[in-house]
Amino acid sequence: MKIEVLTLFPAMFTGPLDESIIKRARESGKLEFKLHNLRDWTHDRHKTVDDRPFGGGPGMLMKPEPLFEAVESLRGERTRVILMSPGGRKFDQSIARELAKETDLLLVTGHYEGFDERVRTALADDELSIGDYVLTNGALPAMIVIDAVTRLLPGVLGDDDSSRDESFSEGLLEYPQYTRPAEFRGMPVPEVLLSGNHAEIAKWRREQARLRTVARRPDLLQREPTPDVAPKTE
Repeated sequence: MKIEVLTLFPAMFTGPLDESIIKRARESGKLEFKLHNLRDWTHDRHKTVDDRPFGGGPGMLMKPEPLFEAVESLRGERTRVILMSPGGRKFDQSIARELAKETDLLLVTGHYEGFDERVRTALADDELSIGDYVLTNGALPAMIVIDAVTRLLPGVLGDDDSSRDESFSEGLLEYPQYTRPAEFRGMPVPEVLLSGNHAEIAKWRREQARLRTVARRPDLLQREPTPDVAPKTE
């Protein structure tokens, strides 16, 4: 997969995308990553990318000219152009899986008071938000999308089952997990996990995942398929 980012702050990406799983994905060739500075598509001596909004109001808007020139020069036949913006679809694991099936993503990060509306309507294929809050610019949201998508690419995690057996993979939070020792400071591992009975372990994990979701994120249950194991009512 190729992921490109169009941003005013390329230095922000140094570090987070040069470590851990993303670093290994890039080194192995599973992820091709490129950064582009939007100011490279300006034509004035000040490299201006913003201007005052028509009709008045606070702040500045990102101008359409450099954005259109940049995206049109970078976009290939299979490129999906995504704006990072608080007004977009709320990014979640299902969207991460959706994007992981693409071959070429171009993430366009916002700044100031956002984009000229013509960028949204005529240039972007999609628009994503990472939550109901506002950040200084779209660099951090873009990094989150890149991380979530990269770890879903085949072979990136080493064991592809890792990405299928975790929080949100089936609409639920992940079940509790334990490792050695079997008892630590008076806190024992649940007996079922030591039993070797894989059917009972799977049943316990499903039940615990649902109970945890009910307690912490009941909103997720609206999207969950009908479970094959009912939760206990203790």
